Amino acid sequence: MKIELHKILVRDVVEKYKDSDEEGVTAYGGRLDIRPKYQREFVYTGKQRDAVIETIKNGFPLNVMYWMVKEGGNYEMLDGQQRTISIGQYINGDFSLNNHYFHNLTGEEQDQILNYELMIYFCEGTDKERLDWFRIINIAGAELTDQEIRNAVYTGPWLSDAKLKFSKTGCAAYLLANDDGSLLKGSPIRQDYLETALSWINNGEIEEYMAKHQHDKNADELWEYFQRVVAWVRKTFTNYRNEMASVHWGELYNQFNTQNLNAKKLETEITELMQDEDVTKKSGIYPYVLTREEKHLSIRTFTENMKREAYERQKGICAKCEKRFEIQEMEADHITPWHEGGKTIAKNCQMLCKKDNRTKSGK
Repeated sequence: MKIELHKILVRDVVEKYKDSDEEGVTAYGGRLDIRPKYQREFVYTGKQRDAVIETIKNGFPLNVMYWMVKEGGNYEMLDGQQRTISIGQYINGDFSLNNHYFHNLTGEEQDQILNYELMIYFCEGTDKERLDWFRIINIAGAELTDQEIRNAVYTGPWLSDAKLKFSKTGCAAYLLANDDGSLLKGSPIRQDYLETALSWINNGEIEEYMAKHQHDKNADELWEYFQRVVAWVRKTFTNYRNEMASVHWGELYNQFNTQNLNAKKLETEITELMQDEDVTKKSGIYPYVLTREEKHLSIRTFTENMKREAYERQKGICAKCEKRFEIQEMEADHITPWHEGGKTIAKNCQMLCKKDNRTKSGK
């Protein structure tokens, strides 16, 4: 990673400052991409924003910033977005400080701000180096999501198109996933939809996929995949429930989309499980009816009183190996398994030694 320190005047940084809301923010004569299209919006509070201007007016040192060097003499902000936008907004007249806008200041006061030197590191390196460095320098300050950090590294035509489809308020992905009930949680502008789609299409290997497609002309492959997932979900699970927004649909689609599933039969089972008080994680019902893995359901556990009752009833004897143990050396088990209709009630509780219980449950 090559990092060089530069001192740049505020007046030069804010030259041609332009805030186009979700279309991005640029400055430095149009060569600095402060906030790439459809990334995070301005998140500083008024107090944080004012503190940046007070720091500059008093000539106090402002924390260093980091710019990524791009081709053609352009730059992209790695760290310092919120501070730079605060400065640009104040000089642009978007807010006042102590009831004084920038244009209310004397020429001397204005020059004091415009001639303030910002300490900026220019960074060059491989994708991995930049990604690792970006994570390090963003430990403090306004929290960035992992996907926002990835976006700062894997810029290019593919990402610009992906953001259009997945990262704008009211974007196509949001409209599709929320038609007739939301299938995803999170916010497009905080990159939740883009991150989710990327995780689905490449089995969690997001950075690998972004690196591979960084210079593609568009993100059509990802968008078409996302559409297939949503269509499969709507067809397979015909009755919408709020719990569906918490399901990792892409993982289920990747595994089961080629199978001939009976939507009516699935709905009947889902309805029954939704009414089962032993199922404490209702969103887990959807992966369960396909995988039959009870771990998705978080089956209600036996209470301490139920365990003690069973322990005393058995006189401390393991129901399987018939050896005696202290209660802390044992675990509760369903006599009649839950999937066979056994309930999490006292009379269906038996105590097994840890070894036998884990052997029985395959742990």
